[in-house]
Amino acid sequence: MRVIVQRCKQAEVTVDGSSVGRIGEGLLLLVGVTHEDTEQDARYLADKIAGLRIFEDGEGKMNLSVQETGGAILSVSQFTLYGDCRKGKRPNFMAAARPELARPLYETFNGLLRERGLPVETGAFGEMMDVSLINWGPVTLILDSK
Repeated sequence: MRVIVQRCKQAEVTVDGSSVGRIGEGLLLLVGVTHEDTEQDARYLADKIAGLRIFEDGEGKMNLSVQETGGAILSVSQFTLYGDCRKGKRPNFMAAARPELARPLYETFNGLLRERGLPVETGAFGEMMDVSLINWGPVTLILDSK
């Protein structure tokens, strides 16, 4: 699994002009699943993200996690994270898992974040979405379970 983590002041996903997920301060996650991914990959990334110390403490140091700050998660499925652009001009998405594998693993990942006490909003799996955020910092990290 691959996740782009963006620390945000707010984020929202809309589908056809209607909001389907919205958070204040927290993390916007763009989540990609590949063929070999298992629940172990989802668990690894949920643990890593819940405890990732990228929020500032009282001294201005990145020392607090989203759990410690009471922040929320907006998790958005993103198969294009597995786009291969090495050949030609059009990405190849063969490494992205098919929806019948990706959706249950994405939902498991979100459930694991909720088990850690985090409020989790989501986008709409497989839909054309508009994602907006105010990236705070900016802080953007790329995590991979492999």
